[in-house]
Amino acid sequence: MNLIQHIDRKLEALAAQSLVRRLRVADSACAPNQVVDGRAMLGFCSNDYLGLAAHPQVIEALREGALLYGAGSGASHLVSGHSRAHALLEERLAEWLTPWLEQARALYLCTGYMANLAILTALGADADAMIFSEALNHASLIDGARLAKAGVSVYPHGDAEALERQLAASDAGTKIVVTDSVFSMDGNLAPLPQLLAACERHGAWLVVDDAHGFGVLGDQGRGALEHFKLRSPNLVYMGTLGKAAGVGGAFIAAHASVIELLVQRSRPYIYTTAAPPALAHALLASLDIIGGPEGHERRTRLGALVEHLRDALRLRRWQLMPSATAIQPVVIGANDDALRASSALHEQGLWVPAIRPPTVAPGTARLRVTLSAAHSHDEVARLARALNELERAAT
Repeated sequence: MNLIQHIDRKLEALAAQSLVRRLRVADSACAPNQVVDGRAMLGFCSNDYLGLAAHPQVIEALREGALLYGAGSGASHLVSGHSRAHALLEERLAEWLTPWLEQARALYLCTGYMANLAILTALGADADAMIFSEALNHASLIDGARLAKAGVSVYPHGDAEALERQLAASDAGTKIVVTDSVFSMDGNLAPLPQLLAACERHGAWLVVDDAHGFGVLGDQGRGALEHFKLRSPNLVYMGTLGKAAGVGGAFIAAHASVIELLVQRSRPYIYTTAAPPALAHALLASLDIIGGPEGHERRTRLGALVEHLRDALRLRRWQLMPSATAIQPVVIGANDDALRASSALHEQGLWVPAIRPPTVAPGTARLRVTLSAAHSHDEVARLARALNELERAAT
């Protein structure tokens, strides 16, 4: 068997399990109504929760940023790529998180994936460290734990008592608990107050991946820490800026000493070209919206759309997950059934992806419905009718 045949066998095995993924090409800006592969579609799959990706104010700031700073950064942050735009963004983010983090400082990175690798490989750099990882953590957290020198212990989903027992039984020199705040495939929230209390009792860091909470949770959109009113020197916070913030990149916020350690020792930060400064400049405009009256109105609207969808769905066999967030998964079960449902919706001009293993557990393939403040109530009602009719036809 030659090398290509070996790869083809692997691809054939994926197809046999209904696990092949497909790239679709969007021909228009990120928005509920897009042209995709040349066809008009109403999408319920974007993480642009507040509808800021195509906001005129953010677009204008991106244009302005390109005029001020050019198209690229030219180098890594520690060589010559750290612009005034990056510095201003980090200062603003640190200010935003100051009520919940002592001596807060922030660090901007290209992606949330890189940010999570940066945190865990730096904090878990010693062999006597132990990472306690939530069972449903995002792939980037799993990979960060694998790359760290620390040992890894997995605790059951949402089970603060089980975590407490693991922490109490551990004699690790450094203990690092890591969890998503909003779980990306289920839409539910981690019990952060209980997790933080356990970390404080046992001298552990609590790393919070707030990718799906920043901009949406909290009265001012400042994320899970604001939502739960948490404050502790044990917290290390990661927020992404390509979802609710509508642009791109991610940031880490923590005590200034933690951030300085990342600057000095984190390979994903040190050895990569800095993101274009224009993105950081655009993000300053995005933060103005999130933290202002318009951001509050958009979060209120998003909450109303979530309630509308949940009230309108009349599912008997498929399971709507218990979520109050913009992520509203409908669990179908078998991979091929989920694919058929997604395809049937696509034929109606509705773009809702089928999520299958290994992203979710076997037997829990689902439609991952995500809502945006840019959706209308009529559009949500259209989706609900289509889902109700599909499930009745499937039974």
